[in-house]
Amino acid sequence: MQIPFSNRRHALRALSALLIPGIACRAAAQSGDPSLAAADCVIPAKAGGGFELTCALARDALQAVRPSRPPLTQRYLPGGIGAVAFDRIATGQLGGPGTLVAFSSGSLLNLAQGRFGPHPPSAVRWIATLGTDYGVIAVHRDSPYQRLQDLVAALRQDPSRMAFGAGGTVGSQDWVKAALLVRAAGRDHKAMRFVSFEGGGDALGALQGKHVDVFPGDAAEALQAIAGGAAVRLLAVLSETRLGGALTGVPTAREQGVDIVWPTVRGLYLSANVPDAAVRAWTAAFAEATAAPGYAALRERHGLYPFALTGAALGDYVQARIKTYQALAEELGLRRWKP
Repeated sequence: MQIPFSNRRHALRALSALLIPGIACRAAAQSGDPSLAAADCVIPAKAGGGFELTCALARDALQAVRPSRPPLTQRYLPGGIGAVAFDRIATGQLGGPGTLVAFSSGSLLNLAQGRFGPHPPSAVRWIATLGTDYGVIAVHRDSPYQRLQDLVAALRQDPSRMAFGAGGTVGSQDWVKAALLVRAAGRDHKAMRFVSFEGGGDALGALQGKHVDVFPGDAAEALQAIAGGAAVRLLAVLSETRLGGALTGVPTAREQGVDIVWPTVRGLYLSANVPDAAVRAWTAAFAEATAAPGYAALRERHGLYPFALTGAALGDYVQARIKTYQALAEELGLRRWKP
């Protein structure tokens, strides 16, 4: 039976729609620009935390300026809050021009302590930062602590009476926030109880279940949980000044007499073994994405605040932060593992 012309035309259009993306991907790969081809964004933790947020923002930002490229695929690789992913990238077990990995200030803190194995910061190529988050001190909505001062008063009496729960182990950025809070209460941070989780999502789940008392995590992941119905109360945000948006009503720690500021920068890196052309391509792609007119609104929807760096400026920032974190780790008596 002969197929009517109109039906054949529709069939050809449908076939073209299926074929063109594949052709575009092959053309992008052949052109040597990995930012136009299929690529992965590795989330080095379990679902629900800040690394997942970073990859989601990277995907959406790229699609906004390069709508014909295939969306970034998200892959989970938990282990050591980034340690496993960093080691596999640094040793060549994972990588290539099409593999981006999310990092945060916590990653730099771990690098400063040598907790990512025998690898220097130069073992990867730092591509871009997409924005900054800020630390928060959060409790369950039913908690007796209504203000940060209430929590500090309780810590002053006995720092072991409550359990802090967050992503990472001793020496992680969430542990450091808790340690600084205990010290602000005039007590020895070594006396606090800290429960480690593989990412902020698991820690917030434990807070929701009242298995821990305090979450010294980050604002974006806490707000994401609250938006999903989590019974969480934010006592303080660890920013220099009060923030806007969903955090308008949350006072800073400084406002409440506790001088703790903790920004959490979020960004992406690549393997150091990729060609320079690939590094330039990804750097240019994210420079374009973060400078686009609609990026500010997109970044805000993901709960982040302005902080976009690429290239040499980002490399200098990484080196400076690592030096600062090394000094802080020494002040807190944390062991520094030599690469």
